[in-house]
Parts: sequence; C-alpha cells; structure tokens
Amino acid sequence: MTLAEMPASRSSSLKWFGVAAALLLAQIVILHFMGRIPICECGYIKLFEPGVNTPGNSQHLADWYTPSHIIHGFLFYGLAWLLFRKQPLSMRLSFAVLIEAAWEILENSPIIIDRYRTATMALGYNGDSILNSAMDTIFMALGFLFAARVPLWLTITIAIVFELFTGWLIRDNLTLNVLMLVSPIDAVKEWQNALPTP
Repeated sequence: MTLAEMPASRSSSLKWFGVAAALLLAQIVILHFMGRIPICECGYIKLFEPGVNTPGNSQHLADWYTPSHIIHGFLFYGLAWLLFRKQPLSMRLSFAVLIEAAWEILENSPIIIDRYRTATMALGYNGDSILNSAMDTIFMALGFLFAARVPLWLTITIAIVFELFTGWLIRDNLTLNVLMLVSPIDAVKEWQNALPTP
C-alpha cells in the first residue's frame, strides 16, 4: 500500500510523525554545528549516570534529570491539548518536539550554560552531549505519549512523585531548576550545594 492509498487520517499521522523525527534530526545537526560533543568525553556510553555534579552528568542515555524531561512531555501534552485538541495526536507530538528541541538548543548555548553555572547547583556544567540531548527529547516524547494514554490523575501523581523523589535524592528537580534559572535564591543554592559528591 502506498502513502496515497492509505486512509487520510493514517496518512496525516505518518506525515506528522515524520515531522517530529525531522525536528529531532534538526536538533542533532544544530547541536553538532554548535560544537557539542557526540558522546561523553570518557569515550563510552552508559544507560544511566548516577552522579549529579560529575563529568558524566548530562552525557549519557539517562540521568537524574530524565524525570524532568518526562514531565516536560506531560506538560506539553496538556498545552497541545488546550491549543490543538481537534488536531491529530501526531501533530500535537510534533508541536511538543518542536518546543523541546528548541529548549535543548537554547540549553546548550553559552548564555544558558553560564546561567546554570552561576545560578544553580550545576557548578561544573558544560552542556549536554548530543546523545544526552537527543535522549532528553525522546524521553519527553515518551512522557507525552504516556500522558495521552492514561487518566489525568495518574499523570499528575507520577509528576509529583518524580519531583518529590528527585528533590529528596539530588536536591534538584524541574521546579527547583526553573526557579533557580529565573530567580535564584541563595538559601536554596547553599542547600543544593551541600549535597555530598559521589
């Protein structure tokens, strides 16, 4: 069956999924031309990096900030539903990937890297590897698709659990990250920086 022979709704969905994939590819290419390293400078890839203020943070497939990107997916699903509820899910996913990809590019720009270093607990942050950044977008997409499939109460419950758990474990989470980027609080920064380094 060719694309032209498919039902219109399925053909439209495939096109929008193609747009989402193209946006992810564009993110990777832009990060490459920005000079981001493909993988960790250590030369290997880990499934999960357990250290927070370590050279491996934000360099591997997943880390303690992965739950924040899953929550991005929850939030972007809600935003896309509000703005485009009559559009196909695949179109709304493309919208979410566009936002996440734009953030990943901005996050790895010198101005945001410097902001992280001065305003948050990420004292030695040098930006993400391309692999980690791409995985952040993929985890966001998984969060988006999860939110599309389950009841709202479950999505909210999981987001709260993620925030409380990472806040307790690493003294950072999506809420604190946004707060410290926008309006740093010295007492919070001191509390975060008291976290023992593994």
